[in-house]
Amino acid sequence: MHISEGVLSGEVLAAGAVVAVAGAAWGLKKIQNDDLPKVAIMSATFFIASLIHVPLGPASLHLVLGGLVGLLLGWASFPALLVALALQALLFSFGGLVVLGVNTVVMALPALACYYLFSPLVRSNSNAMCLTGAALAGAGYVLVAGSLSALVLYLSGEAFITAAQAILLAHLPLAALEGLITALAVGFIRRVRPAMLFTIGSLS
Repeated sequence: MHISEGVLSGEVLAAGAVVAVAGAAWGLKKIQNDDLPKVAIMSATFFIASLIHVPLGPASLHLVLGGLVGLLLGWASFPALLVALALQALLFSFGGLVVLGVNTVVMALPALACYYLFSPLVRSNSNAMCLTGAALAGAGYVLVAGSLSALVLYLSGEAFITAAQAILLAHLPLAALEGLITALAVGFIRRVRPAMLFTIGSLS
């Protein structure tokens, strides 16, 4: 899902940078000192899960676990994913610093959507509801992130329309895999440390 450098328009890059900075700033306000280990763990989880890439034109596909990040971190997903993406760009040249803002928005906005839509299900007393919410978050995250990747390519010029369509189609099997893995991960967390399911900055 990383967008490569040199393919996006200046307007898209600028808008992505503004939204990423605003989201990261708000996310940092939500984080307390006791939350730092949790944020660091989820940032590292995203970093490691994203290391294996399958190139797809000007973008790439990979496991991300962004739905899990969103469920556990809420608004803190923005700074957590920003740090992970920056390290990937610096250490492995995934994406790039110029497109860091856009890539952060593409990854963090779906995570935030998962928090608002599915965290009530995940914190439900019903195990079935919890696992269903987790699966929907994992699959939904991939579909929304893929759609945002396609959108920013489309907004940058007609030359990328074919690539945008290919990205959308390629994310369908990945969505199913992410849904399954997220449900398994949340089920494990629910058994061993259910307090982690209460999101940073939530009222619960």
